[in-house]
This record gives sequence, structure tokens and C-alpha cells, in this order.
Amino acid sequence: MTTDNELRLDPLTLEWVAIVGQRQARPNLPSEGCPFCVGGLEAPEPYTVRAFENRWPAFGPGAPIDPDGAAAHATGFRALPARGAAEVVLYSSDHTGSLATIGLDGARAVVDCWAERTEALLARPEIEYVLVFENRGELVGATISHPHGQIYAFGFLPPVPRREAEVAAEHGCSLCETVPAEVVTATRIVREGGGWVTYVPYASGYAYGTILAPRAHVAGLPELDDPGRDELAAALVDVVERYDRLFDGEMPYLMWVHPGVHLHVHFAPLLRAAGLQRFVASGELGSGTLSNPVPPELAADALRGTL
Repeated sequence: MTTDNELRLDPLTLEWVAIVGQRQARPNLPSEGCPFCVGGLEAPEPYTVRAFENRWPAFGPGAPIDPDGAAAHATGFRALPARGAAEVVLYSSDHTGSLATIGLDGARAVVDCWAERTEALLARPEIEYVLVFENRGELVGATISHPHGQIYAFGFLPPVPRREAEVAAEHGCSLCETVPAEVVTATRIVREGGGWVTYVPYASGYAYGTILAPRAHVAGLPELDDPGRDELAAALVDVVERYDRLFDGEMPYLMWVHPGVHLHVHFAPLLRAAGLQRFVASGELGSGTLSNPVPPELAADALRGTL
């Protein structure tokens, strides 16, 4: 038995699962102070935004791999080293800040950091895909409240962005059609400002889930120009402010940035009502079909009314 990180092929789905045994030893809470505050373990010097390697990475450095070659053999037990990278991004030196409170300049600095790290990681030969994300709040397992997110760099194209690319290849870019259509319909629009639109998806799987997308067809964060980065920063500040006002408290959420076809940002809040968590049940996981108790149109109306 190994505790090293590795990718194992699920013979039922031919999808890769990351077995990350070494992460079991990571501390649940800092033993002394916050490691992300200035002077802490991970931030010895003053900073505005800071990115650094995760001490307990799900993916590690190494030579390029060929996951498709291994996936061609569906029988038996197949494993590969979990090649890639895992980084932490600190949004602010303020321990109590968030994307909602760091202001437009702070959020723009975060967007620039995401773009710079994405470009740097994609330049490595073993990296196929870079995912920027944030787990906010104890309900989603965040152990440190200091505002931060993470970056995973994969040695293969993960299933969800791969499916998005397949749909685009077969049917064209769905967001290039969806974003203008949502603006015209307006019932699911949360914010329409500048080059970025925030809306609740027509088929949202999450209560109060939103997508932030640029009107222009931009593939990834590094390709965003200055106005595009400013507008993304404003959209991020706005949507987190709305979430925090929705139930009069900090909303726990999952957030991830999907580059590849048409850049967009997903937010999946954890609450379906004040004090009520939205759980993903076995029928949803077992079928791969999410069930959303809040109609997207009502969710958009509620979010519009928060500011």
C-alpha cells in the first residue's frame, strides 16, 4: 500500500481519481496563529497578494505523463504518478477580508495573480489544464478563515472541462449564445455591467448558483486585457457582496474558474435558505443529476434585490 499521491483509473467510467494519501497528515487548524498573516509560516514578508506551493499538494512535480495511453487499457488496476502542481493564493494580508471586502484594486490584484500563475503553470510541459478555485467557509471544509483560494495544475484534461470542450466542438460555443440570450431574457440576470455578465444558469444545479462570463469570447485568464480584468474584478466583488447580504452573513461557497473554450466563473453556494445547508444526496451523486430546490428565476430575483 502506498501513501504517495497517484492517479488511479476507474474501470467503470475510465475517469481518473486522485488518491492523495499524504494529505491525510495535513493539520486541520494552525497550531500557532494564522500562517497566512504577515509574519506567519507562509507569509514572512508583507504582501498584497501572494501565491506559493501547497505543502500538502494533491499533485506534484514530475515528468510529463500520457494518461490517454493508460486509459486505453480498461481492465486491471491502472495507476500513474499524480503529476502537476498545487498552489495557494492569498487574496489579502487582512485576516478578516474576502473578495467582497478587498475592493476593486484588491480583486484586480487577485485576478492578475491568477492569470500570471496560470500562464506560468501552463508553460510547464507536464501541465495540461489549470483550475483556479476557492472553498469558502467551514461548511466546505476550509480550515483557515484567512481569505485565500487555490490552484490545481493537472497533467491531463479533467472530465468537466473536457466535456465542455467536446460540446463546443460539436455545437459551437454555448456561452457565446447563452450570454446574449440571458441579457435579452433578463429574468436570470443578476448583474450586467461592462464586459462581464453575472447570471443564474437556466439549468443551475445549485441553489443560488451563478456564472460570471465575459461577453467576448476569451479562452482564459491570461488572455484578458486590462478592461476585461477590471470588469472581472468588479463582478467578483459584486457577487460575493450579494451572497453575504442574501442571508445576512458570510455565505459559504465553492468557486471555480473554467478556462479552455469560453472563460467563465462558477459560484456554488452551500445554503439554500438562511441557516439551511443544501446537501448533495446519494440520488444525485449516484445518477450524476443534481436537483436544485430553488428555481433559477427566483434565485436571480433574490440576488438582484440584495444591493
